[in-house]
Amino acid sequence: MAASSPVPSLLLTLALALTVAAAGKISALRTPISRDIYHSSDSLLREIKALVARHSDKLSMDTITTSNKGYSADLLVVTFNHVKESVDNGSKSFGQHGRELITSEVALRLLYILTEKRKIAGVDFSSFERVLENLVIKVVPMENWNGRKRVEEGELCDRRNGRGVDLNRNWSVDWGKKEKDYDPYEENPGIAPFSEPEAQIMRELSRSFKPHIWVNVHSGMEALFMPYDHKNTTPNGASAHLMRSVLENLNHRHFQDSCLVGSGGGSVGYLAHGTTTDYMYDIAKVPMPFTFEIYGDEKASTDDCFKMFNPVDKTTFDRVINKWCMAFLILFEEGLRNLRDAQIVSRDTLDNWVPIGGDVVERNVARKTARERRKLEGLDLGMQELRTYFRLFMLSTFLLMFMFCTRISKNRNRDSGNVFDP
Repeated sequence: MAASSPVPSLLLTLALALTVAAAGKISALRTPISRDIYHSSDSLLREIKALVARHSDKLSMDTITTSNKGYSADLLVVTFNHVKESVDNGSKSFGQHGRELITSEVALRLLYILTEKRKIAGVDFSSFERVLENLVIKVVPMENWNGRKRVEEGELCDRRNGRGVDLNRNWSVDWGKKEKDYDPYEENPGIAPFSEPEAQIMRELSRSFKPHIWVNVHSGMEALFMPYDHKNTTPNGASAHLMRSVLENLNHRHFQDSCLVGSGGGSVGYLAHGTTTDYMYDIAKVPMPFTFEIYGDEKASTDDCFKMFNPVDKTTFDRVINKWCMAFLILFEEGLRNLRDAQIVSRDTLDNWVPIGGDVVERNVARKTARERRKLEGLDLGMQELRTYFRLFMLSTFLLMFMFCTRISKNRNRDSGNVFDP
C-alpha cells in the first residue's frame, strides 16, 4: 500500500459469546448474572446513545438493520472521530457471542475514556491525545443483541445468535468444515456463509470502512491472537511480522508477557472455521486483524458459564475493564507507529487523509449496484464455490460416462445375440 494511503482505521467489535450448555435455564450450580455490576443490553445501549448525544462533536452513531428469511438483526455502530473534518478507519467489535457480557462493558468504558476522559489509575492521557487525533475508531458495542437477550433470559451458556447460529463460524473463509470434536449446538455455522444478518452487516462495515486494524473482542481466557483460526499457522511475510510485532510489544509493555500471543488455531488447542478474523485478513485485506480474549476463570465449572466468561465481583470487574481499556490505548499507539513504519499509512498531515462520514455504511450500501454486489459475493465465496462446482462437474461426468458405457454394453450384447440366435 502506498505511503499516501489514509491514516489507520480501527474497528472494534465486542463479540459477546456464550457457550450453550445442554440445559438452558439457571441451575443451582450456576452463577447468575451480577445485575448490580452489569448493564442490561437495553440500558447499555441507552447509555451509549446518551453519550453520543452529549458528544456530537466527536461521536456519531448509526443503527443498521437487515433481515434474512424472517430473522432480523439491529447493530449499533459508534464512530469516534477526534477531528471531524478528517476521518480515518479503525474498527472494534464487541458482543459477538452472547454470554461474554464483559466485552460490551469494555466498549462502554472505552467510549467514556475517549470522550469524557474517564480516568484509569496512574495513566496520563495527554500522551495519547496526538494518537487519537490521527485515528477514526468505529465501535460495535453489541454485535449479537438477539443472542444477548437469550442470555439475559436465562440461557447463560448460549453463544449463538437469535436463531441458533454461531456468528464466528458464519464467515466465508473455510466455512462449514467440521473438526472431530464439532458440536453442532456450539458451532452451528448456518446454512451458508453470511446467512446471518449480523454477519452481513459486519461484512458491509468492513467493505465500506476499510479499516487498517480490526479487533474482535471475546472472553474465555487472556490472549492476543492474529490469524489464522482455521489452521495451526500464521501468515507469511511482512504482514505477519507487523502483526506479531504489535502484539508482542503490547504484551510486553502492558501485560508483562502474561498473555498468549500467536495464531488462534495454534494457541487455543482447537481449530475454528469460518471466523471473522480469518475473513478480515484473507478477503477484506485488513493489514492487522486481531482477536483479543480479555478474561477467563479457569477454575469455573464448564456448566457455570457466566462465571467462566465474566468477572463476578466489582473489584475484578473494574480491574479487567481498566486493564483492557488501557490495552486498547496502547494498541492505538503501537498500531499507528507500526503502520507508519511499514508505510501502510501516511506520515503527512491530516489534509491528505480520506474523509469518511458517519453514514458510510448506509451510503455505500445504497450506491452498490446489483452487479457489484454479485461480484463481491463471488469473491467472498471464492474457492469454496469452485470446489462445489468442480465436485458437481465430476459427478455429472461420471454419470454420463456410466450411462454411455452401459449403452455400449447393451448394444454389444444385442449384436452378439443376433449372431448366435437360432
